[in-house]
This record gives sequence, structure tokens and C-alpha cells, in this order.
Amino acid sequence: MWTRKAVELLENVHCGKFDADTRTTLTLAHQITDSNAAFFDAANNFAGCITGLHEVLRRQGLLEGIWTLNPDEVLSPGQKEEIDRIYRAYPHLNDDAFVAENLDKWLK
Repeated sequence: MWTRKAVELLENVHCGKFDADTRTTLTLAHQITDSNAAFFDAANNFAGCITGLHEVLRRQGLLEGIWTLNPDEVLSPGQKEEIDRIYRAYPHLNDDAFVAENLDKWLK
């Protein structure tokens, strides 16, 4: 999820951007961990991990819905609200604008 931002982060790590900035490094680490916890549904023993990822892809327009082959596989109670919170709290981590710019090209 949010792959382009992850690639940018890795490039910054490789070039040493975070070497002397412990505060930024730890803040970003917390934000990424918090995001992953919501998407992968850590609070519910990962029960909604597939549908959580599908929800992010649906929001980006890459999937039409969050369904899976197992109709019982759904978002856990409160997981959608957690994903909403992540979107509000960490807009700098998502790559939705990048996806929107390229969506038509990718879906051709």
C-alpha cells in the first residue's frame, strides 16, 4: 500500500536523510506502523487484512469493491474508521494523487 511513498522513503534512507534527524525518523516510523496496523487489522488478529488492503485500493479507484472469494471475509468492526483516521492523520503518506494521475493509463 502506498508504494510510491514507500519507495521515496527508502531512497531517503539510502541517501542518509534520516541519519541525523532522530525525531523525524521516529515520528515517521510510528506513523507507518500505525498505518499498517489499520490496513492489516492488527487489533483484530489480522482478521481483516485482505479486505483492509482492498479498501485502500478501492478508495484509490484500483478495485471496484473489497469483496474476496470468501463472502465471510469482511472488514473488522471499527476497521473502516481506523483507515479513515489514518487517511486524516497522515495524508503525506498516501500516494492517492499519483494513482489518480495514472489510473486511466494503468486500467487500459
